[in-house]
Amino acid sequence: MTTERTSSKFFLGQRRTKFLNQRFAMLLTLAVMSCGGYAAGQKTGKWKDDPNLFAELGQAPKKDNDRGNPLEHDLDAVAAGNKLFGLHCAECHGNSAQGAKKGPSLLGNEVQQATPGALFWVLTNGVVRHGMPVWSKLPEPQRWQIVSYIKSLKPVVKTAP
Repeated sequence: MTTERTSSKFFLGQRRTKFLNQRFAMLLTLAVMSCGGYAAGQKTGKWKDDPNLFAELGQAPKKDNDRGNPLEHDLDAVAAGNKLFGLHCAECHGNSAQGAKKGPSLLGNEVQQATPGALFWVLTNGVVRHGMPVWSKLPEPQRWQIVSYIKSLKPVVKTAP
């Protein structure tokens, strides 16, 4: 008798824990979605009017700014970076890094003339106030591959009409 009672209490405890975990997961999901929606909605398109948009590139500490890309001469790194860019960056910056509704073009001089170390630093730390997430959880070689891809792009040259 006591084993049945104990096992039913255990079962009910498991059900309650599962229920609470589901509720917590749902609330957490809603909180993240609402914060993300707020941040995205707040920054959508406003980056176009910000004259200091790429100021973060100049904020990189000297030791990070001076870092070289260990994959600089690896042609496979550019191809891998292109795939990673498509997975993680294209939603905001456009499929060819030309810019989109949520993020600026990465083809301009500010980005193309930045050091690989500065790009890596910004990619790692994000630019939260502009809606760019922190990518520090992405393995370091993958971040360098994205930097390789960005640096392989041809800068946009503005011509007179």
